Amino acid sequence: MTEAGSPASQRARAATGLTSDEGARREGAASSAPGGERGIGVVVGATGTIGQAVIRRLTGRGLPVLAVARGRDDLDKLAAADELVTPCPADIGSNDAIGAIGLALAGFEGPVRMAVFAAGLPVRGSADTIDPDALAVGSNIKVGGLLRLLHAVRDRLVPGSRFVTFAGSLGLEPRAHEAGPGAVNAAVFNLMRQISLLYGPRGVTTHTLSPGPADTPRLRRIVAAVAAERGAAEEDVWQEYVAQNSLGRLPTADELAWAVEMLLAPEAGILHGSVLYLDAGGHRGIG
Repeated sequence: MTEAGSPASQRARAATGLTSDEGARREGAASSAPGGERGIGVVVGATGTIGQAVIRRLTGRGLPVLAVARGRDDLDKLAAADELVTPCPADIGSNDAIGAIGLALAGFEGPVRMAVFAAGLPVRGSADTIDPDALAVGSNIKVGGLLRLLHAVRDRLVPGSRFVTFAGSLGLEPRAHEAGPGAVNAAVFNLMRQISLLYGPRGVTTHTLSPGPADTPRLRRIVAAVAAERGAAEEDVWQEYVAQNSLGRLPTADELAWAVEMLLAPEAGILHGSVLYLDAGGHRGIG
């Protein structure tokens, strides 16, 4: 029996909603991609702006991607646009996601070449205004979710595999009005260091990418909300974000995704355990 027709593969396709023919076509495309990377990529937060940019970069290298997000319709659109993308509907805020991702991976040969956590943080506000329950929700998604991704893929990680997450610079340099991004991302930096100590000796490298504000639709929505709260012009608020770095503009999602693609290089192993600052000169600290 071929891998595409194996019971494990059939179960994985059922979990992701693929028909037998669709699943076989995707697996065939993955194995025959010219110059493709060996294995599979897993991207959590796949339907977000950054997640989609990461997927384009990885599939452009011939790496098939298991795209993980809550919204089935948006996942189906990603899969329809690229035969190397397999949808995996799962809520990374629930432990059920571990089994869903693991079951979907059962349909693929080879190791997890790269696992990327790119889910956003859905909370904002200062310590005075943020709902404490919302802070806990954010921690469950970004800290608990990071662990869920690790638990889902760890049996498929091999020497040379990359485990990657995004953690905003507010986790290192807190500001008065962003309690959620500050506190939660600080925990992510700490957790990723712990994972590096566990998995580095196994040859699995960990990488924390730390962008500042990026030119994305999500930031545009935040700017609009801040401007409305303050009675200010949106452009003025936008320029305040731009002024936080020394490059004079905000990074784009594709530029952030480029950094993920760069980590596929064998030489990127020496970046294990480090934080890569992708904030266009916004980081103020030394180190």
